[in-house]
Amino acid sequence: MMKKIFLIPLIVSILGVSFMNAQVIRGQKDQIENLPNFDKRTLRFGFYLGMNNNSYKISYYDQSGQYLNSPINPIPSTDMYVSVDASLGFNLGFVIDYRLHQNISLRFEPGLMSNTKQLTFINPNLDSSDSDGLPIYTGTDVKSRDLSSTYLHLPLLLKFSTNRYKNVRPYIIGGASYDYNFSSNEKNTKDNYDAEFRMTSSNFMYEVGIGMDFYFYYFKFSPSIRGIFAINNEMVPDSSNKAPYSSPWTGPIDYFGTRGVYLNLTFQ
Repeated sequence: MMKKIFLIPLIVSILGVSFMNAQVIRGQKDQIENLPNFDKRTLRFGFYLGMNNNSYKISYYDQSGQYLNSPINPIPSTDMYVSVDASLGFNLGFVIDYRLHQNISLRFEPGLMSNTKQLTFINPNLDSSDSDGLPIYTGTDVKSRDLSSTYLHLPLLLKFSTNRYKNVRPYIIGGASYDYNFSSNEKNTKDNYDAEFRMTSSNFMYEVGIGMDFYFYYFKFSPSIRGIFAINNEMVPDSSNKAPYSSPWTGPIDYFGTRGVYLNLTFQ
């Protein structure tokens, strides 16, 4: 549902940009070129505002018991998986743009990204017992976790632009980032046995996107749509499980990392 809601402003923004682009191109022959020397500066500054729909990519170990190297113990009767419900979030930050070439610039865009998600564990193996018939799992039976994530987002990006045509200039952008999660709970002694889902504080991600520069009389406006992808595993495994048994919550999860899309509106 939230993905559908996110698409509404996204589509409106794309249509708005397309309309602006059509209006600009339609009158290019007679139009005055705004800010003709703006891109000749070596160093340029700005700020951005935006929204995101960041969710997670989750992959799992084999839960069938067919592979001996699977760390899951005991083998569940039904595979466990995690459902993610992500809400819209916001982005804001600054832009430092360093001109490397007529069509290439190096950008540093420090800022904040924030949104909330709800994780729901489907079919966690909470009812298994050992060889003596005693229950293995002793902990909460609450199957949902609310995550409010705020990241310090520090991306270093390369922006590749086409040659400017009057007041329009398309570009592609991409790079890597360091992201610090203020809401990680990484050092929390409680884990999913106490209904606390923990994530790593320090993370690395990469992002790619496309956008368009529009040159107005007083400023340059640059909307862009980007995808962001975590490189490292952001999940902290539960520590309350009793060896040799694995956690029914985090035990089946092999990888847990941010995947999302966001819309940035940059002003310079």
